[in-house]
Amino acid sequence: MYFAFLNKKKFFATVAIALCGILAVCALFSTKAYAVFYGGNFRKLPIYYVKTEEKKIAISFDCAWGVDYTDKLLDIMRKENVRCTFFAVEFWSAKYPEYLKKIADAGHEIGTHSATHPYMSKLDKNAIIKELTTSKELIEKTTGKTVELFRPPYGDYDDLLIDTASELGLYTIQWSIDSLDWKDLSAAEIKSRVVSRAHNGAIVLFHNQGLHTAEALPEIIAELKAKGYDFVPIGELIYKNNYTMGADGAQIPNS
Repeated sequence: MYFAFLNKKKFFATVAIALCGILAVCALFSTKAYAVFYGGNFRKLPIYYVKTEEKKIAISFDCAWGVDYTDKLLDIMRKENVRCTFFAVEFWSAKYPEYLKKIADAGHEIGTHSATHPYMSKLDKNAIIKELTTSKELIEKTTGKTVELFRPPYGDYDDLLIDTASELGLYTIQWSIDSLDWKDLSAAEIKSRVVSRAHNGAIVLFHNQGLHTAEALPEIIAELKAKGYDFVPIGELIYKNNYTMGADGAQIPNS
């Protein structure tokens, strides 16, 4: 009887500890700290996609190295009546200000992709601020439009980067669908990857210098439109407030 009593005490103590742990995790995920558990550490997350019942999807392009296909991309978007988001590196913006303005004038959204395209998790806070501030200011000066979005080069980030970007008024954006156009996949391969992975609230990663991106896009857009998807810039897809973050990088509206 005595041992049974001890076992019951041990059982209830274990349950109490487990409940406390669950409540602590729930508390973390109910705030905009939006942390996720990785190997014993909580790590903050950028926005990978948006949780929504609406069939909305966002196309994005990273711009860093050239403009060989940019006119064709803009022409496709114009013909398809699709607005999207471009993330521009500062040295690209400085070299091609006419394209920065052309993109903005066509109704597309522009976010910063940093100043020098570094691995930003290797930078201290002052360096991060410089990377984000100078690139943001150049885009705004050239286009006359406010920059609210930031995409880390190489998809590389840490807590300090996300916190600093937020302090500067920037939403840190990743992607839920990688076209892998930077690997010079064929147009058919790019199309297959994107269409097969499409989902509500998806953010698709392309590059303005992708060798076969412009070739693949018309069919991608046509097929996704046929499936009922609408295309919006990322800034119109994400929630600006009253949201939480899921462990997989989903931005979830508070009910």
